[in-house]
Amino acid sequence: MNRATIAREITATGIALHAGVPVTMVLSPAPAGAGVIFERRDKDATVPARWDLVGETRLGTVITLNGAGIGVIEHLMAAVAGAEIDDLFVTLDGPEPPILHGDAWSYLALLQQAGRREQGIPRRALKILKDVTVGDGKGSATLRPAETLSYHFEITFPSAAIGTQRFDFAFSREAFAREIAPARTFGFLKELDYLKSIDRGHGASLDNTLAIDGDQVLNKHIMRFPDEFVRHKILDAIGDMALAGAPLLARFEGVRSGHGLNNALLRAVFADPTHYTWVEL
Repeated sequence: MNRATIAREITATGIALHAGVPVTMVLSPAPAGAGVIFERRDKDATVPARWDLVGETRLGTVITLNGAGIGVIEHLMAAVAGAEIDDLFVTLDGPEPPILHGDAWSYLALLQQAGRREQGIPRRALKILKDVTVGDGKGSATLRPAETLSYHFEITFPSAAIGTQRFDFAFSREAFAREIAPARTFGFLKELDYLKSIDRGHGASLDNTLAIDGDQVLNKHIMRFPDEFVRHKILDAIGDMALAGAPLLARFEGVRSGHGLNNALLRAVFADPTHYTWVEL
């Protein structure tokens, strides 16, 4: 299996989730070995999509280099990983990719429209050799050795709209498009005032975010799965693990894990060379 990029350039415009401003995103083919590279035209800055450049994880995964940040990249990165695209240029004229429909399917559809082109060098994977776990007292994230990539996730929320949900996912391009990519992001109405007070969440709407008020989902009519919330947490984890720079040969297990623990897990993996090896696919 060789590395892949997209066959042609494609453009999309939409609203940024937190900044609430219109953003135009251009996805372009990149040369073999380039990886995924973000460019902010408004800042004349370039930031590679890498685990060690993650500077914030509170309300999304933010990568930062030389003072320029690009936020909420996890949905796009999940789509890139789900499409098994290795090399890609992402050009933005704002601080985040447009949120589109709050899922990864919106980005995956763009990648499919752009087409897939194999590169001239073999694809490699990050093979996990021993269990690596991180936790914060509330949740945990683990990577275990495995011959194929899979995810297990568990969440528990006091709201009856979510409750306790579990999901197991064996990765393939087809399964990602069918089972994970359509799952939308979600949020609690009671947190909206706080988000606005810290100048976040301006682009969230009932069209792109599942809104939970007490024990009810206000826009339940746009839900695509009864367990959409845990599927979206797997979507986020796939996007965060994509910052390893290569596909994983591992089993990811998350229990109430978020972007912070996901990034801490990659940092723990790369902190010890005995945790992993690189293999050609």
